[in-house]
Amino acid sequence: MRLHESELDINLINKAKIFHYGSISLIEEPCRSAQLAAMTIAKKSGSILSYDPNLRLPLWPSAEAAREGIMSIWEQADLIKVSEDEITFLTEGGDPYDDNVVMNKLFHPNLKLLIVTEGSAGCRYYTRAFKGRVPGIKVKAVDTTGAGDAFVGGLLSSLASDLNLFQDEKGLREALAFANACGALTVTGRGAIPALPTKQAVVDALTKYSAS
Repeated sequence: MRLHESELDINLINKAKIFHYGSISLIEEPCRSAQLAAMTIAKKSGSILSYDPNLRLPLWPSAEAAREGIMSIWEQADLIKVSEDEITFLTEGGDPYDDNVVMNKLFHPNLKLLIVTEGSAGCRYYTRAFKGRVPGIKVKAVDTTGAGDAFVGGLLSSLASDLNLFQDEKGLREALAFANACGALTVTGRGAIPALPTKQAVVDALTKYSAS
């Protein structure tokens, strides 16, 4: 939380296809200002802004501060990933399964893609042109730590290889199936980093799943 704006590597940010961030660094200065500055730099350079609020309520001064902080940068993102619990929190009790709640309260005019993760059940996706759901892979969970990060990492790796996924529903569904598998395999091991699967392990899991 002590990162200063002056410590940002502007050249590195300018090279990024995708700039991914959360909300925890918004809680305190100077990190808040550093993140906002980095987002501005990334946006000006043409990067896709990817936002995973990753709500950690105990770290915020209050629930209201968390809600306001998370939503304060909502409309700057091109891609947002939220969980069902986060939808309920951010909409103050809204039904996370109701498409009207998602579209009317969380989908903003500049957003290219909104992802709602459903744990082992998979995920839902919303764009201006289409929406749908991609089922997850059933596994025996050992430790759920890092599953969300693995999901996002898998999705962004696909997006970095093909920035047209926002307009290609078939390609997007394949990318989300890959992301679901990344998250699923991660929960089969212990530890956020040690349990992260290799790309080949994910491909093998998807092949096995599609054949079953």
